Amino acid sequence: MSAVEPYDFLNTITADYDYTLTIKAQGNVTEEGYKNQVIHLADDNSEERITLATGSMFFVSWDWALLSESDSGTIMDLYHDATKANGIGRSFRWAAHDSPHVYVVRFDCKLSRIGRLVSIWGLPAIRMRILGRIAD
Repeated sequence: MSAVEPYDFLNTITADYDYTLTIKAQGNVTEEGYKNQVIHLADDNSEERITLATGSMFFVSWDWALLSESDSGTIMDLYHDATKANGIGRSFRWAAHDSPHVYVVRFDCKLSRIGRLVSIWGLPAIRMRILGRIAD
């Protein structure tokens, strides 16, 4: 675990769907964070800086390269079921790669699946928007 995590900058919130995804990220995990800010550059090279929100936005992405049929099915069901994540529409809890933290996330991607012998599945280009946290 790092000395500073996205967890340190997020508010405690409640997920839309009462479920915790416990399938861990695999391979290279990318955390991306930024602030919603705009800089207007004038003809004289002066700048007007506007911060549109006080908080930061965080995303995490990875490829699930090797998943069992069961784990792959769990993710497909979570993503496509309208009463669960409903694609990118609803949030849920995720037991993250920086355990023991649990985040409230939503999918921020289209979901595709690649099968090897149809018993081992890969789900490439997974991206989640981290909306908040569950208190440790």
